[in-house]
Amino acid sequence: MAAQNPARTGLFYGWFVVATCMFIAFLTMGTRNTFGAFVVPMEAEFEWNRTIVSWAAALGALLNGVTQPFMGYLFDRVGVRIVVIAGIAVVGVSTLLMTFTGSVWYLIAMFGVVAAVGQSGTSLTNTGAMLSKWFRRRRGLVIGMNASGMSLGSLILVPFAAYLISLVDWRLTWIVLGVMILALGIPLAYVFLHDDPSRKGLTPDGDPEPPAPAGGGAPTAPAQPLFAQNWRQAFKSLPIWQMSGSYFVCGATTFMLAVHFVPMAEEQGINPQAAALIFGLMAGLNAIGATGAGWISDRIGGRKNWLAAVYFCRGCAYVILVASLLVPAIPVLAGLLIFAVVAGLSWIATAPLTTSLTAEVYGLKSLATISGVAFLFHQLGGFTSVLLAGYLREITGDYIVAFSIAAVLLFPAALSAFTIRERRYSVRYQAAPA
Repeated sequence: MAAQNPARTGLFYGWFVVATCMFIAFLTMGTRNTFGAFVVPMEAEFEWNRTIVSWAAALGALLNGVTQPFMGYLFDRVGVRIVVIAGIAVVGVSTLLMTFTGSVWYLIAMFGVVAAVGQSGTSLTNTGAMLSKWFRRRRGLVIGMNASGMSLGSLILVPFAAYLISLVDWRLTWIVLGVMILALGIPLAYVFLHDDPSRKGLTPDGDPEPPAPAGGGAPTAPAQPLFAQNWRQAFKSLPIWQMSGSYFVCGATTFMLAVHFVPMAEEQGINPQAAALIFGLMAGLNAIGATGAGWISDRIGGRKNWLAAVYFCRGCAYVILVASLLVPAIPVLAGLLIFAVVAGLSWIATAPLTTSLTAEVYGLKSLATISGVAFLFHQLGGFTSVLLAGYLREITGDYIVAFSIAAVLLFPAALSAFTIRERRYSVRYQAAPA
């Protein structure tokens, strides 16, 4: 019997799923991005150097990537609710426990291990795979909206954390953030998250069931040349390697900012609250960039072209940042603001484009696992860059070399994305068989 569609007489339930995923990203990933606001206060209290603090963030990026394929596998097998709720609980509790930080080993264990593993459960990779089942025509848009939740979290929570640290102290700030995650995230996930629209008698996008062929039987879907039954099958083809290689550079050039941008701005004479506000501006523009990239790629074909454009724009942003640090004639504050705008619009825009393109090339059957393995490359890039930036800052006294390396890497990443043969492999360009 064809699935009935209550959304024809009301709001499609999938939009409640989108809103819930956005808010979970707002809480969990927004909180993780506040780490930069804690770097200087913790360094001052414990007399740590930048490399030591960088280890906690770098290890967190690495473990988040290593565990992501396993979380994706669980997601494909047991469903979204169990994986996401468990992830929220781990992230919330570990955030609360950050208040007891007294040694670098505790910081590494709690932030770099426990919280990072929990973050794998709530990641955009998992929720993006679920939303790919709820939406087909608007897939890029809703995955972009999902990614914008993290951006809005950074926009609001990073300045909020910086203000709260200045008002009380950094230990109480961790408690406040942890309570918010647990009290708000778990109930919403339990009530609203569902794996598949068919379980609520719905179809993707809230559309009616397509008519059956004239001869009877089920409607015929377009051919999908690289449809993957499992993740190993996907990694025997070139497009996923092209996306994963670019994703490595994506992680390298975003994690570096999440950890080192605020301390770098402070070292350039910007006060901590202003530095956090600039970072928040950059994060807030992520929401526009991610949603806009998803929306426009749904309407104007060639997701790989937009993905390449995003990497190219981010490379230009880093060139502007390095120039503002090197050229005395360019005011540092102006350079940071220009960088924040250009980098902000291109930061998270890679996520909806990469996830949508992966779904359209390899299908939905093992999407969470395939995306999780690709995301491992993203996190390996983050691990490498956070450590490298901290180390180069220690030996050179500034971030110019680290940010210059980031600028150079982004242009080959753009070329790798641009050369994906999307028209040959994506289901969007395949005709349904007769």
